[in-house]
Amino acid sequence: MTRLLVTGVDGADRLGPLAVVEAVEDPETGLGLGQLGMVRDVVEAGPGVVSVRLALAPAQVRSGDEISDAVGAALGELDGVERVEVRLEAMSDEGERHAAAVLAARQPKDPPFFSDGSTKVVLVSSGKGGVGKSTVAVNLACALATAGRRVGLLDADVWGYSVPRMLGASGDPMGIGEFLLPERRWGLRAVSIGFLADEASPVIWRGPMLHEAIEQFVSGVFWGDLDYLVVDMPPGTGDAAMSVASLVPGANVVVVTTPQEAASRVAERAGVLARRAELNLAGVVENMSGLVCSHCGHVDDVFGRDGGVELAGRLGVPLLGRVPLSAKARDCGDHGRPVVLDAPDDPAAAALASLAVEVERHCRAAFRKRLPFTVHGERAGGFPLAAADSGGGARSAEEATLGCEGGHR
Repeated sequence: MTRLLVTGVDGADRLGPLAVVEAVEDPETGLGLGQLGMVRDVVEAGPGVVSVRLALAPAQVRSGDEISDAVGAALGELDGVERVEVRLEAMSDEGERHAAAVLAARQPKDPPFFSDGSTKVVLVSSGKGGVGKSTVAVNLACALATAGRRVGLLDADVWGYSVPRMLGASGDPMGIGEFLLPERRWGLRAVSIGFLADEASPVIWRGPMLHEAIEQFVSGVFWGDLDYLVVDMPPGTGDAAMSVASLVPGANVVVVTTPQEAASRVAERAGVLARRAELNLAGVVENMSGLVCSHCGHVDDVFGRDGGVELAGRLGVPLLGRVPLSAKARDCGDHGRPVVLDAPDDPAAAALASLAVEVERHCRAAFRKRLPFTVHGERAGGFPLAAADSGGGARSAEEATLGCEGGHR
């Protein structure tokens, strides 16, 4: 068999197809196949036929078809290539050690994590459970991913984990070397203790054991290059919340409450904790903000009204959005289909999509404040800024407020 060579402008022979294959992204890590040492051979098997041999670690086997399709599509763009044959084989122990070393070189081992500003961390928190914090976190992450962002979702609610069910994701996570690879679902990279435990099994952790587990979710998982890491925080202001805050200094905090005064008073404590931990308090989300009648659009304030507005006022931050009660959102969450993806026209989905725009706007502003100079234009001083708003333009939190034609809120 003859290796395919191309001649560059400088007269040097290069393996053109080899370079193309090496640049194909491994969906599990986001790194190039060449970086991970997965490319064993790229040869001409006949006129117009390219044969590729790839080595996969056990954790990559589940993505074998996806990798083969990506390689075929990339080589198919080259002149003269009519057919691509891809053969997959098991990676050797030495190959796995090389791949693990590549991951380790790109991953900090000690806190603080995600501190360089390239990944915006958003902590979705609440003062108590039962206010829909996980629903907000999951749909916020999906809305950001739909806008083209690279998004990770960390379920740090180790006692009340529900992210696997809400994503419709299951299975035993696998890893390369010492690093666990996130589950991929709905365009997200997700990690939860729920992927490692039975859904009905309680997690009985506290103190140092709890802190170590949460730190492993951050440092022991190879997240790859992310634009956003959304964290579903444990409710309250206890050990778990303090552990997350200590690992990701400078993170942005979104406080979720219902309109009920009792709930908003408890949620205020989560905001105060964020301030004391020197985190960026982005604002408040009022969840379950009225029940929209499916027939006439009238809104019943089942849990009262304006609790989120008042909480935002007490904390001195904006109200990022109001999310109404929605039977569709509840059904989607129970069946693993985030409502922003499954029913984007639902009132709750529309409010959650608008929330993603508001959160992204805050994260950009917070990042600019951290820069030691004034930002002009899209880039300054070599610091990349977040991408512009997608879709039909940003809507303000006021415009995201839902109501009916009769003037009911």
